[in-house]
Amino acid sequence: MRLLAVHPGCLMYSKIYLRLEPLGLELVAAAARRAGHEVELIDLQVETEADYFRLLDRWQPDAVAFSLNYLANVPEVLDLAKATRERRPGCFIFAGGHSGSFTAQRAPPPRRGRARLRAAREGEASIVLLLEAAGHDRRALEQVPGAVTLDGEGPPPIFVQHLDDLLPARDLLRHRRKYYIGQLDPCASIEFSRGCPWDCTFCSAWTFYGRSYRTKTPERAVEEIEQIREPGLFILDDVAFIQAEHGMAIGEAIARKGIRKQYWLETRADVLLRNKEVFQLWSRIGLKIMFIGIEAIDEEGLKKFRKRVSSVKNFEALEFARNMGINVAINIIADPDWDRERFRVIREWCLEIPEIVNVSVNTPYPGTETWATEGRKLATRDYRLFDIQHAVLPTKLPLPEFYAELVRTQQVLNRKHLGAKQLWGTATTVARLLARGQTNFLKMLFKFNSVYDPKLQMADHARPRPLRDLAATGGAGQGRPDRALRPQEPGPSRPSDRQCHRAVRRGHAHGSGRLAASGRCGR
Repeated sequence: MRLLAVHPGCLMYSKIYLRLEPLGLELVAAAARRAGHEVELIDLQVETEADYFRLLDRWQPDAVAFSLNYLANVPEVLDLAKATRERRPGCFIFAGGHSGSFTAQRAPPPRRGRARLRAAREGEASIVLLLEAAGHDRRALEQVPGAVTLDGEGPPPIFVQHLDDLLPARDLLRHRRKYYIGQLDPCASIEFSRGCPWDCTFCSAWTFYGRSYRTKTPERAVEEIEQIREPGLFILDDVAFIQAEHGMAIGEAIARKGIRKQYWLETRADVLLRNKEVFQLWSRIGLKIMFIGIEAIDEEGLKKFRKRVSSVKNFEALEFARNMGINVAINIIADPDWDRERFRVIREWCLEIPEIVNVSVNTPYPGTETWATEGRKLATRDYRLFDIQHAVLPTKLPLPEFYAELVRTQQVLNRKHLGAKQLWGTATTVARLLARGQTNFLKMLFKFNSVYDPKLQMADHARPRPLRDLAATGGAGQGRPDRALRPQEPGPSRPSDRQCHRAVRRGHAHGSGRLAASGRCGR
């Protein structure tokens, strides 16, 4: 069969800070190709819908797989699925991914034009079975592990047994130089492990993987690194180097082989402090930036998110990273209950520390404990707003004031790191990147005010809700904005849904994406 794998557009925060290659989608594509299927891949983060339809008409695939890593992409994917059905009536259309996995069972029955199947968990383990059923006997689709069809559900999802068996089809991407994160421009992505043993309330990694934790052998990890051309490498593990021996073995092998790259990873404060020698080694072989999900600055907030680490340990970890010469980016979760005073305290605290600080909005996602406990309180079910930059729970402040305080806080932090003095300090970096033809980082420096604007965020709430969303959520008032979130004054609108989507910190920063027939759809 001919399979076209499609990654949807960027979310709002991705318009500025990062654009990551769809690694999960590449892994699913590779699994299908190894089984003898022809595969093409298009990433709408860097290409347009017009590009997609041209490819669809020219190549005429037998099957189209849409990535549904992020909830905010659901409306976009439904639009594309409908348009695809109109152009290719006999084409088998399906969707998967992290959010696709958790919403498959609660989604409305597909109407004409919609994707006929949604899938759960790791797509590499089931994509071949899915395509075989689609090509020979579609009645057998409900026998594919993890599949959810019009007629029922398949057996429980299955997981990949050995991560060493996976190697992404990186060659399928046509614009690899467009992927970056901060100064790592261009930047590829890689994973050394899957799973997370912690159970933070806002995260679905532990429910997605069923508390399992698997690692790639150091030999296989280094072999894959050697094949990557990009000088920057983002390690996608939910928590890097949980097992000290594993991280040390990979780092030592990189050092022995003389591989020269720059790395960005994510970890926890307690893991950093427990495995200091591992991170010291990585700082010597190219680790430049580390993301630590602090989430809250006090014990009350940490307890709410069930971080299982104290604020004292968090600050100790930040100091240790500074002493290694590693730049640290941290995340703080803005709760809808915050008032002006709380925003002020956060701004002052963030200005007192040298670290890069990102502020995201507490957003319940399917698969998280927060979704189970806060889901009934949602002020909207417009999935377009579930991008951790919009408030979907009722706010203590009037919504326009909440956004004004949120953006004011983000502007202060933006000026802290991207102000005139700081920009002068990046001149050498910008010149080096421009000499190699890389402009992603430079463009990032000037985009903030065009993306983060309280009036634009309010206008997003006022966009008419598509009928499909109302059917999916049981909402009332066809085509109307949510009454509780209707802006108090008119404001500018974003150019279009498509452009709006071109803009989660991991699932919060990067999401733990999975596609197709059991889902790995690509971070």
